Amino acid sequence: MATIQEATRPPHRLDDVPGWFPVLDQLLFDWFLSRQEAAGTHGDLLEIGVYMGKSAIFTGRHLQPDEKYTVCDLFEGDAPDDANRAESAKSYRALTRRRFEDNYRAFHEALPRVLQGPSSLVPAEIEPRSCRFVHIDGSHLYEHVHADIGAARELLLPDGIVVLDDFRSEHTPGVSIATWEAVLNRGLRPVCLSTQKLYGTWGDPEPVREELMTMVRERSDCHLSVQEAAGDRIVRLKSKGMPAPEFPLSRYAEEPAPEPPASPAPAPVAPPARPAPRPGRRARRIAVDLLPPVVTRAIRKARTARG
Repeated sequence: MATIQEATRPPHRLDDVPGWFPVLDQLLFDWFLSRQEAAGTHGDLLEIGVYMGKSAIFTGRHLQPDEKYTVCDLFEGDAPDDANRAESAKSYRALTRRRFEDNYRAFHEALPRVLQGPSSLVPAEIEPRSCRFVHIDGSHLYEHVHADIGAARELLLPDGIVVLDDFRSEHTPGVSIATWEAVLNRGLRPVCLSTQKLYGTWGDPEPVREELMTMVRERSDCHLSVQEAAGDRIVRLKSKGMPAPEFPLSRYAEEPAPEPPASPAPAPVAPPARPAPRPGRRARRIAVDLLPPVVTRAIRKARTARG
C-alpha cells in the first residue's frame, strides 16, 4: 500500500494514492459500470467514505454526461457520536478534504459533489431512485452501516448495484452483521463476493450474475466458485495474479524524456604517414653496410669527429 504522499508530491499513478482497493475490485468496478453503460443505463454515482480517494478516482472515470457523482465523508469534521469519533481518530487522522480533492484533481478536471459530514446527510441530498451504482465504505459501526444500506436501497434504480466494503474483515463485525442482515431480512441479493467486498442488488441478480460468471470463466487469472446459502447462489471470486486494469497517468506524471538523436559516427582517421627517408641518407647507409669493416669503422670515426 502506498504511503501518504506529501502535499508537494501529487500522485502520478493510481497506486500512488493511499487506500485499500485491490486489483480484483478494480476489475469488478470497471466491469459493473461498463456493463451498465453498454446497456444504456443512466444514473448517478455515490460513494460513502472516500479516504484518500483511490476508489473514487477510479469510479469517476465512468461518469457519463448528464450524470452526477456525489461523495460523502467526515474528513476532518466532527463525528455524530462518541463511537464514530473514536473510530475516526484511530483510523483516519491523516484524512483531510484538501488531500482528497488534490488527489482527485490529479486525475480529473472537475471534482465530484462533496458532502462533508456524516452519511446521514445523504438521503436528503440525493433524489430517490436516481443512482445506478453506490459504494459504501464509510463507518464500520453497525448502526451507521445499517442506515447506509437503507439509504442505498432508496437511492438505487431497480437494477442498480450496491457495493459493501469490509463485509467479512475480522476487525469490522458491525459491517458483517449489517450486510448479512440486509441479505436475510431486507431483500438484498448478492451478485458476487470478492475478498473484500459484497456486490449486490435489490433487483433480479440472475442476468448480471450469469454475465459475470461467463466473463470470469474466460479468464485464467480469477478463481470462481459457487455455493448455495439461504436459498440463493453465492458467487465467490478470487484473484490469481490478476493485472490491474489500465488506468491513465495523472496530469502530474512525468513524461519520459525523449532520447537524443544519434550522432553520426565519426569518419575513420588514417594514421599519419611516416616520412620517407631521404635518398642520400638511405644510399649512404646501404654503402656503409656493404663496405669492408675496416673502411666502415674509418667512415664512422670521421663522422664522429665532424659531429
